Amino acid sequence: MVVRLALAADAASIQQLVRAAFVRYVPRIGREPAPMGVDYRVPVAEGRCRVVEHDGRVVGMVQCAARTGYLEVETIAVAEEARGLGVGTELLAYAEEQARELGLPEVRLYTNEAMTENLEYYPRRGFREIERATHHGYRRVFFAKPVG
Repeated sequence: MVVRLALAADAASIQQLVRAAFVRYVPRIGREPAPMGVDYRVPVAEGRCRVVEHDGRVVGMVQCAARTGYLEVETIAVAEEARGLGVGTELLAYAEEQARELGLPEVRLYTNEAMTENLEYYPRRGFREIERATHHGYRRVFFAKPVG
C-alpha cells in the first residue's frame, strides 16, 4: 500500500470511492451523508487529498485542512474490499504526521451519529469525543486526538 498525494486524474476515482463507502449510511441518516455531495476536484486541486493505492487502485482517501490550532480530517473513506487491511489506520497516521509537520497540536474529525461503527472506531485509535451538535441538519459527533 502506498499513501500519496491525490492527482487531478484521481478525482473521479475518489468521487466513486466516497459514494460507495458512504451509500450504506443513506437509510440510517435519511439522506446522503455530506461527503457524497463534495466535488473532489476542488480539494484535490488544492492539494488537500491523499489516497492509498493498492494493486494499482485507489482504495482509500483522506481530505484534510489546517485550521487554527488543529488539523481537520474533513473526509476519510475506505473501499469495501480494503476494509480490515489497515487503510483507515494508515490514513489517520498520515493526518497525525501532517499535523505534527504543521506544528498543530491535534487532529480533529467528526462523524454522523448514525455511523455507529465510527463511534467505536475512532476511540480505539486514540480519539476522544469532544462534542455533539447538529450542523446543516446532520447530527454530528466530534473527536480530537493530541499529536505529541
